[in-house]
Amino acid sequence: MNPAEPINAPKSLLAQRFRGFLPVVVDVETGGFNAATDALLEIAAVTLRMDDDGILHRDQTFDFHVDPFEGANVEQSALDFTGIDIDNRDALPEEIAIPDLFKSIRRAVKDHGCTRAVVVGHNAHFDLGFVNAAANRCDAKRNPFHPFSCFDTATLSGLAYGHTVLAKTCQIAGIEFSNSAAHSAAYDAEKTADLFCMIVNRWKELGGWQGLPVEV
Repeated sequence: MNPAEPINAPKSLLAQRFRGFLPVVVDVETGGFNAATDALLEIAAVTLRMDDDGILHRDQTFDFHVDPFEGANVEQSALDFTGIDIDNRDALPEEIAIPDLFKSIRRAVKDHGCTRAVVVGHNAHFDLGFVNAAANRCDAKRNPFHPFSCFDTATLSGLAYGHTVLAKTCQIAGIEFSNSAAHSAAYDAEKTADLFCMIVNRWKELGGWQGLPVEV
């Protein structure tokens, strides 16, 4: 604790909003659908920030191309879908990429006065499953993410916009979306972050969460 801070200093608005959790938008591109056997090929994480008016914004993007782990399965259909050329790109082993990513997320958690990160994703349990599997494979220490809780923008989009496909929901919400740029982890994570922020902020505009009273 900073000795200059009062013991009962109020939490940041962002920490208040999500019960001490820092939402971090994650997207992965993979060699298949099975987190235990299929390669993690790309991972991107987007942190969020909240301004003094309680409005949520996209903040920093962390993006890694990842080498398939030893013995990993890579389906050709997955490569055709994502357009990833695993033989012609700058990629890092999981043992480097995952700890580097976790270090950046832990720093963001601390900077915002939160206690832990929580994955936000479009069909979030898919992304969380690959994050946890990669963390276990490389024995990454101090995983900043909650092991099973997450925010799913596919579910939130169904509620807010009546659609669950990311590209279509962004179109309905007025968020620019390029199908040619999609299926890049960084691009999809940033669009998912924009969508999540829009839904959270719209809920506030409609009279939802307005911030907790600050004790004096």
